[in-house]
Amino acid sequence: MHVFWRQGYETTTVQDLTAAMGITAPSLYAAFGDKEGLYMAAVAYYRARYGEHGRQILDSVPQARAAVRALLEYMAYNMCDPELPSGCMVINSAVNCTAASSHVQEAVADCRAEGVAWLQARIERGVREGDVPAGTDCAALAAFYFAVASGMSLQARDGADCATMHAIIESAMAAWPAAPGKPRPGPARESP
Repeated sequence: MHVFWRQGYETTTVQDLTAAMGITAPSLYAAFGDKEGLYMAAVAYYRARYGEHGRQILDSVPQARAAVRALLEYMAYNMCDPELPSGCMVINSAVNCTAASSHVQEAVADCRAEGVAWLQARIERGVREGDVPAGTDCAALAAFYFAVASGMSLQARDGADCATMHAIIESAMAAWPAAPGKPRPGPARESP
């Protein structure tokens, strides 16, 4: 998983994978069929380990705004973890592929669409529960916050530190829709 995450799908070779796993190419083929099979298994593992926790955050935090913030903070924590490759595997690892790998790109695009759907469902729940203003375009808001997460992933790949990630989150949360007649929620301010 870390090899694909760090290098991307197409630039990772079977030799890179077998060296990282300490196995032979015939063992890789016997277990996964081919590089694509191993990549799909790595994506499934990534989603189970990191994506599922993100979904749990969205489901468990009582208010939608706080849930989205908590998700972005969780992502920033992982993106800044020196023990992990930078960025997000699902966002970065299969973006630049040739037409021969279009089905891999489609599979990862489906994963990203699922992330947007989770965000939209949480925002819609916030509308139903009254902590997101009625009339909010939930699909657009979900797409916006996923775009923020995608941008954070690219920033992490370029070496952005945790302070930069948190500044991005603060700016993004300032865009959260205000209830009618109330000011837009701004970034958190430290007390004097």
